[in-house]
Order: sequence, then structure tokens, then C-alpha cells
Amino acid sequence: MYSKINTCTLQGLNGHIIEVETDLARGMPVFNIVGLPDASIKESKERVRAAIKNSGYEFPLNRITINLVPANLKKEGSQLDLSIAIGILLSNGIIKSNDFSDTIFLGELSLDGKINEIDGVLPMIISMRELNIKRCIIPYNNKNECGFINDLEIIPIHNLKEAVEFLNEEIEIEPFIEKPDACKSIDMYDLDFSDIKGQEGLKRALEIAAAGSHNMLIIGPPGSGKTMAAKRLPTILPELSFEESIEVTKIYSISGLLSSHRLITQRPFRSPHHTCSSIALIGGGRIPKPGEVSLAHQGVLFLDELPEFSKNVLEVLRQPMEDELVNIARVNASLSFPAKFMFVASMNPCPCGYYGDPLHECTCSQRDIDRYLGKISFPLLDRIDIHMEVQPVKYNELKEDSKSDSSDIIRKRINISKQIQLDRFKNNKIYSNSQIENRDVEKYCLLKKSSEQIMKMAFEKYKFSARTYNKIIKVARTIADLDQENNIEDNHILEAISYRTLNNKYWG
Repeated sequence: MYSKINTCTLQGLNGHIIEVETDLARGMPVFNIVGLPDASIKESKERVRAAIKNSGYEFPLNRITINLVPANLKKEGSQLDLSIAIGILLSNGIIKSNDFSDTIFLGELSLDGKINEIDGVLPMIISMRELNIKRCIIPYNNKNECGFINDLEIIPIHNLKEAVEFLNEEIEIEPFIEKPDACKSIDMYDLDFSDIKGQEGLKRALEIAAAGSHNMLIIGPPGSGKTMAAKRLPTILPELSFEESIEVTKIYSISGLLSSHRLITQRPFRSPHHTCSSIALIGGGRIPKPGEVSLAHQGVLFLDELPEFSKNVLEVLRQPMEDELVNIARVNASLSFPAKFMFVASMNPCPCGYYGDPLHECTCSQRDIDRYLGKISFPLLDRIDIHMEVQPVKYNELKEDSKSDSSDIIRKRINISKQIQLDRFKNNKIYSNSQIENRDVEKYCLLKKSSEQIMKMAFEKYKFSARTYNKIIKVARTIADLDQENNIEDNHILEAISYRTLNNKYWG
């Protein structure tokens, strides 16, 4: 007997339909799987055999051949278990119907027939929707992850026996649809900007960075509040839109990090340790997975103690910071993962941390300081829009009772600025000022003559590069948006320039 049903495998964020052809023939009992299966699929033979028997069905003593079409595409993942078991039961006559051309089967089997949750269900189903699939049989524990997709029938199944009874129309299972309010964002942050004592300049710079999605570097001595402030950055970022939530959830789904199996509604904040490798940061591996830059998509990538990272690890950041995309090339395929993130880094000004500190004496030699700062290359610095230096918090600032603006108040100002930007770029695929192409800087960031003169003087004094010039103009545009000004004024340009003068002090 012959049968054919559909399942799916992932390459990057894209799902590909896999036809599972099953043939039961006379001969010695043999179970073969062909079509470039990986080790986890080859091992499925034992899981499928035990699951069928323990679900109360007879496992056929025939020559069983499973062919995974197309045969030239590498198949990976245990999600093919369910489709292989259904194919065998269909060929053996236990499942009566044979028209499953618009259905895919996804799930890993336990030996007792239970269907276990799998990684990557959301990107698979979204890809299948575009390929005219109408119904998806998925593990019950994955239902919340994709229940908001309402133009496909999502059928959550507990075990193999329930799947067989459903396909034979012995029981009814209603398609799962997530309640609309389940996808709404809930403010679950325990941190708040009002916790930060003093450092008004740092808070202002972070507000500008959040409003325009600008990259930022914070330099200062230990204990000055660099890390504390950076960890509160997500609390002032605008809420994720529905489309952005789907993008983020897809990445976390294939990475196996979707613990709640629900749509992610909070912007990611990733802070890898300085011992991480370039592959962990960018992505890759034998089976390519997203790295930290992709896990920070639509959120913040925070590198604390920046010079402690390996230099070659930092240099791989240059391309994704510029292109907002990571391309991973392998022999069989070239995969792309999105990496649209805010890059925020903090560092001490020297190995001991007290270079320039008015309260402590630096014990480092100039050679030690130069070697320490030399780990940060000029091309990387050039891609960071805002450079902010902080000093230790004073005692009277720590003991002040007056509270500064809360995260909620700051976020409201940023939301107004973001809406101004969305209105400005409504006919383009641009969502923030930091994404303005260099060729469009003059179109969106027109300077008056006095501002041009200020910019010319700063350009010559600080020896800015062309990239730095454009980034200063974009930051000035964001400052004007926060002030709800249509035009960039002189004070906006002067403030933006002040955020790029540390190069001469530390790296000059």
C-alpha cells in the first residue's frame, strides 16, 4: 500500500513542504527512511514503532520504505515523527481517509504515543500559509504560539490515538484561535528610569537613542550607573507592533527559547557575556541557528565591558549593524536572519577604570590605556551614533528625594516622536531616523545656513568621517522630533555634535 502526506522542515526562517511517501511491500520486515534525513529523523523509526504499538494499533510486519521528497533537500528535526506514523497507519488501512493534500502534520512522538512540543512551529505555519495549506495538525502545547493565525485551521493534538480518531472523524476537535486580548502587551518590567539617581545627561542620551533607534556607547568609571541605566532602556522603548511581534516570535521559536509558547510582546534585551564566541553572537553552527544579534531583533543588544570582548568577535558586528541582516553561508544553502537591533555598549576608560575620574587616581600607564582602548576599532566606533561619557554620582544626588521622570512618562514622549517619524516615512520602508539612507539625508534632514556653518566647523575641528557626519545629522533630526519641531535648529545640531566628541579625547 502507498500513501503520501505533507510535513515541513525549516531552512533559516523559511519552511519547505516535505512530502512523506510511505510504501508497505511484501518481504522481510525492514524499516528504511530515505531522502537525506538527519540523525534525529533516522532515530524516529524506533519512536514511531513504539508509539504505534503503545497507542493500541498494529505495527505492520512489512518492508516499510519512507521517502522524503524532495530528496536533494537536507531534512532536520524530530517534527517529522508524526507524519511518518500517520503515513504508516494510512498505508496500513487504519486511517480511512486519504485526502490530506491541504494538511501538514507536525510533532515529535514519545514512546507512549504522546505528541511532544517542537521548536519552530510558528515560522513553519506562516510559510505553509503562503503555499496553500489549509490545515495544520500540531502538538497541543504549541497551540498558543500560532493561535493568532486565523486563516488556517490549527488543530492541536495530545497524542497519536487522538490524531487517528480525528482523521477518521470519530471525534471532533475545534480549530484553536487565540483570544484577541491574549496578544496584547502587558507592562511587566520591574525596573524604572526613576530609579536612576543623577546622571541626567545619560538619561537624556538614552531617550534620544530610544526615540531614533540610535546605537550608543557609554564610557565611565565603575559604579557610575552605566549598566543600571542600560538595563532600563527597554522600559522606554515603544511597544512592538503586531508584525514586529511575529518577527521576534519566529526567531525565538526556531531557537527553542519560546518558553511561554505565546506571541512575544516585549522588546528583547540581550546581554551576552564577554566570553561569547563570534558564532554565538552572529549565529551559525552545524545546523545554523540565530545568534544574539538576531535574538535582539527589534530590541536591544547590550555589550557590557566592551573591551573585554575578543576583538574578532566585535569586528563581526560591523556588517549586521550596517545591513540589519546576517547572512550565513553553508555548502547546501545560504541562510539569512534579521538583525535590526539597537546596539548599546558600556566600558571603562582604562583597565583600572579610573582614568579621568575626579575621585580616584588612575594606576594605568598610557601604554596600558592605549592598548585597552585599541580593542575598539575606529570602523566600529564610527557605526555608533551616540558616545556618552559619565562621571560618578555625587552624594547629594544619591540622597535627593525628588524623583526624575518615570519610564512611562519618557515612553510617552518617545511614542510621540516615533509617530512623527512614521508619518514622515509612511511611503518608505523606514521606521526610524537611524534607518535613513545616506542619499536621503538632505531630503529628510534639511539644515539651515547657520546649522550648516556649525556642522562645517565641527567637521574640520574633529575630523569627522562622512559616516559620522550623516549620523550626527540623523541624531539631530531625532532631537528635533522629541522637541516636536519640523526643522532642525542650531541647538539640535550642537547637542548632536556633543555626542561625538569623545573620539578625540580617548582615541585621538
